[in-house]
Amino acid sequence: MPQLLQKIATQGVWAASLLLAFCLNSTARTADPARALNIVIILADDQGWGDLSLNGNTNLRTPNIDSLARDGAKFDRFFVQPVCSPTRAEFLTGRWHPRGAVRGVSTGAERLDLDERTVADAFKAAGYATGCFGKWHNGSQYPYHPNGRGFTEYYGFTSGHWGEYYDPPLDHNGRAVRGKGYITDDLTDRAIAFLKANAAAGKPSFCYLAFNTPHSPMQVPDAYWQRFEKAALKLTGDKKEDVSHTRAALAMCENIDDNVGRLLAAIKEQKLEENTIVLYFSDNGPNGRRWNGGMKGIKGSTDEGGVRSPFLVRWPAKIRPGTVVAPIAGAVDLYPTLIDLCGIKRVGDKPFDGMSVAPWLLGAEPKPVDRVLFSHWTGRTSARDQRYRLDAAGQLFDLLADPDQTKNVAGDRPEDAKRLSAAVERWKRDVLGELPKVDDRPFPVGFAEFPRTVLPARDGVPHGGVKRSANAPNCSYFTNWTQPDDRMTWEVEVHASGRYEAIVHYTCPKGDVGSALELSLGAAKWAGTIAEAHDPPLRGKERDRVPRTGESFVKDFRALSLGVVELPAGKGTLTLRAAKVPGTQVADVRQIELVLTEGKK
Repeated sequence: MPQLLQKIATQGVWAASLLLAFCLNSTARTADPARALNIVIILADDQGWGDLSLNGNTNLRTPNIDSLARDGAKFDRFFVQPVCSPTRAEFLTGRWHPRGAVRGVSTGAERLDLDERTVADAFKAAGYATGCFGKWHNGSQYPYHPNGRGFTEYYGFTSGHWGEYYDPPLDHNGRAVRGKGYITDDLTDRAIAFLKANAAAGKPSFCYLAFNTPHSPMQVPDAYWQRFEKAALKLTGDKKEDVSHTRAALAMCENIDDNVGRLLAAIKEQKLEENTIVLYFSDNGPNGRRWNGGMKGIKGSTDEGGVRSPFLVRWPAKIRPGTVVAPIAGAVDLYPTLIDLCGIKRVGDKPFDGMSVAPWLLGAEPKPVDRVLFSHWTGRTSARDQRYRLDAAGQLFDLLADPDQTKNVAGDRPEDAKRLSAAVERWKRDVLGELPKVDDRPFPVGFAEFPRTVLPARDGVPHGGVKRSANAPNCSYFTNWTQPDDRMTWEVEVHASGRYEAIVHYTCPKGDVGSALELSLGAAKWAGTIAEAHDPPLRGKERDRVPRTGESFVKDFRALSLGVVELPAGKGTLTLRAAKVPGTQVADVRQIELVLTEGKK
């Protein structure tokens, strides 16, 4: 009932009454796993609204993704956030991302606060097998890790982006593993295996397939690249459009489509079609200037093109084929919608910012809803109602008459401009006001149920001459470590006192072997010497279709144990330095591992 009252307050009497009727209907259903629905959520990364043939792009073919709209429902105006981690947080919680302290895409700012409960928590509590496959991007160290956020099965990488798409290093339930083949194909294989195993066991699945393409680096198998390498394309005419990047992105989208086709075929093969809800959307606008229906803005922008996403839902048993949903909706609506469709209870008591759109999917006639959706990134906020967008500069655009956002009508429609400006100010006070001025959350270490904690260079701070291997921290490593005064630090909190092994992942050429390392946390100290050379080549350039500008190239790092010491529980600064540097450098460092070998349960 508190959830219903909140919806009445925020969505209006009509929306609340419709939701009440639907929820009363839902109470007759059971969450018995033997009769529950399967849920499959497919999320693309940096795929724009216009990157589907469904939406009029004649440069590519996406028949499998398009089939979800033909056989189910298509939302005409669906909105996400301008970049990856905020959208993921809103899908997981049904709440605006700043409420969960998600304020960036790397160095810990992407973490979803631990007091937020996720849609996976709800489905796990209802007896579902919960699996996430792919890019997580809402925290790496347990309990920020997917295994701590409601997902029993996880296979992928927790960072914001990755530097290698073929046989990459990945995480499987906290263990370091090597992927098999092209990453999008591999992730799909894992999701299919998950669905099949649960079907055989008679257990319903909640499957989150989070692709990391067409995000850069622009790597794609030959068969897809060859379709686009010399193809005649419909271009934007924008001088900033990188045609090679466009070709690679389109090739990656066709690979996604083929994998969606394989997934849908597996669902059919297992005779799960009627009882499986499949959702498809993307996390932000396109990662480059390419055809996007003429809309203004790309990834990172709070304009229409930066935040409008395809959103398709198929459920053959209940959703009429060819359904088109006209009212605006967004990623914040997914959690409340899914639990309504499945008749299960939410977990947690924080109010949703989103609303259930289940009635629209099930055939209820949409009626006007007095609603505003907000897009926010790097201090810029825009507001969207059913007709207008107020941009971050306070300009008003009538997107029914001017979908390309070319004419500011604030002077012609002063009341609408004033109304949306006031809505933005209220949203900033309510949502951004909850954010602390400084994000001082330490990285958690030392849980008995998850004893291995990885502290990558991404989450550390370089000091002295140390620097990152690339401007984008997500897949970087520390390099240029040459002096005893140089160091790397991580702010950590040890959850449980106990004995911890420290492991440094390094590379070092033969001529620089011999540096003495010291790792300290408070009074505790580990020590070791780089006695063995390990100097592998960088990888990635040979597979890139377009020269990379953000991601680091990658290489294989060697693990060096510094031994085991006793650590008390508590916060502190973990510091890696060199006591002796006999050569021209110490080493390149990818990450530190702290492994709880014996501790308090």
